[in-house]
Amino acid sequence: MTIRPISLDSPIKTKIAWARDCMHALGEFLAGDKIVTSLCQELREAIRNSHAAMIHLGIVEECRECEDVRGGSCCGLGLENYYSGNLLLINLLLGVDVPQERIDPKGCFFLGDKGCRLAVRDVICINYLCEEITSRFSPERIAELREREGIEVRLLFQLNERILGLLAEQEKTVNERRARA
Repeated sequence: MTIRPISLDSPIKTKIAWARDCMHALGEFLAGDKIVTSLCQELREAIRNSHAAMIHLGIVEECRECEDVRGGSCCGLGLENYYSGNLLLINLLLGVDVPQERIDPKGCFFLGDKGCRLAVRDVICINYLCEEITSRFSPERIAELREREGIEVRLLFQLNERILGLLAEQEKTVNERRARA
């Protein structure tokens, strides 16, 4: 079976459905690839390390307080539009239960009571720190976090490229079989 790529402009629920369909049709194929498996394990660890650094610095608590007390959220409505079907597929490969519904009508589709409900986030979500955060912490401490985030982003890029390549190979094979039939 082949899964055609989905446009970044597609509605978020369409992208989620695409990722679920892709996981159902090709999940075993993708999980059977040693490079995909290795990158998933490394990415999972990198995400843990980035999150641990955010907790250690106090960023997680600062963001929670901002959301609860000051009513502001960097994770606003429409941010989910940056998420590709592939990024959602990677979340599924890592065992994340990708949400089907929005919780906060003014927030990102993936924003939950305790922050992002995804493990694998878009690069804009990984990299963004508001001025409030950057002014409260020393450049050295921010640099420590950035170093960990850089590893996360690199692994995400490598995994995304590997999956795109495998999906393209799969589609090419199916098309060649059809042409011979």
